[in-house]
Amino acid sequence: MDLVLLSRWQFAITSVYHFFFVPLTLGLGWFVAIMQTVYYRTGNETFKKMAKFWGKLFLINFAMGVVTGIVQEFQFGMNWSEYSRYVGDIFGAPLAIEALLAFFLESTFLGVWIFGWDRIHKGLHLTAIWLVVIGSNLSALWILIANAFMQHPVGYVLQNGRAEMVDFGALVANPKAWLFFWHTISSGLATAAFFVIGISAWFLTRKKDVEVFKHSFRIAAIIGTLAVVSVILAGHTQGQEMRQTQPMKLAALEALWTSEKPASFSLLTIGDLSGRNEVWSIRIPYVMSLLACNNLTCGVQGVNDLQAQYVQQYGPGNYIPLMVVTYWTFRFMVGAGFLMFGLVAYALFLVMKDWPEKWMRWLKWMPWAIALPYIANSSGWILTEMGRQPWIVYGLLKTEEAVSPLSPGMVLMTVIGFTLIYALLMSADVYLLNKFAKAGPSAAMQESSDITPALTAVQD
Repeated sequence: MDLVLLSRWQFAITSVYHFFFVPLTLGLGWFVAIMQTVYYRTGNETFKKMAKFWGKLFLINFAMGVVTGIVQEFQFGMNWSEYSRYVGDIFGAPLAIEALLAFFLESTFLGVWIFGWDRIHKGLHLTAIWLVVIGSNLSALWILIANAFMQHPVGYVLQNGRAEMVDFGALVANPKAWLFFWHTISSGLATAAFFVIGISAWFLTRKKDVEVFKHSFRIAAIIGTLAVVSVILAGHTQGQEMRQTQPMKLAALEALWTSEKPASFSLLTIGDLSGRNEVWSIRIPYVMSLLACNNLTCGVQGVNDLQAQYVQQYGPGNYIPLMVVTYWTFRFMVGAGFLMFGLVAYALFLVMKDWPEKWMRWLKWMPWAIALPYIANSSGWILTEMGRQPWIVYGLLKTEEAVSPLSPGMVLMTVIGFTLIYALLMSADVYLLNKFAKAGPSAAMQESSDITPALTAVQD
């Protein structure tokens, strides 16, 4: 058994599980805050029902995100102690700020919001949910600043056998961090939009609570359209930045083994993607140059040239990521994204055309579309992290050098344990979301005490 491989599998499994909850939390909080703002300004009880209903689902998802996220930070010390020793001076700073500032902000005011309905002034109660939204998004920002350093290290010097921070401003201003933030927040809003659209469609096809869910559907269609467009633009910008800072990842996600100028785009490549065997490939001329540079003439470096360059720069080794993963996760992400664009355009069409009856029959399929942003989100993060390999900190520290000196058997036990526990948590999350979603807005208007024991039990 390979210690490095097991440690990578453990962190990958817990990260993907955790990231199932993060985008919905980031996006759904905005929806709840907007709905409650409309209620505050208009006094329309329908929007109070909406805020309470979607707020209850937000709470379930938030609790699960907290439970699964806490484990992540402990793993840096347990399984990746050499990584923590090498870059802890840098990596620990944004994580500490996230925990002490952003997480406590969102957690504190979430408690005020849960128990403050009809107990505190409406304006203060509204302020509480907006502070929750701000806190959760700030939390994402600081985590992404930490991750961006792993992708594109800045603001450091190598001293005493480790990386030490010398410029906190450079760390915060890292362009990759802000591209990540743009992409992640947009993805969160898109995830929440499809969540709201799917559940609203389920109720509308059954003609239950029509007023509540027409309003919910309308808000989600508008925000979802803007969010999906924003995700596409953010992804395009990231691709151009990737050409400058991580050219191997760009070449790997395209299966581009030989440098091209202009560069073609792989519509479909079939084979082992090793580059050493004959493969069948359909490539579109000029398109990769357009995506990477916004023109039809620029060159894109290929894997073979980059491998030779990195051997000369960093020493002997294999600097090519697992291409079958980078190639297909990119296509799963992009394919799901453009399918989302088509579906959210359909949703917006229904709203703008005042719900034409002949088009309403397709609504029955919309609940299944809730899965699309989850496919795109998970594929995108797998691509981001796998495309960086063999580096854990790009150009500074290899993944194989970052693990803790543990026995493979110990790590294997924790991999199995975490996988089973997280699977149970995922099942609990789906069960609770399904239960409270089907209960509808009327049940959500009751006191929140009926959900508190469930959340407490999950956290215990």
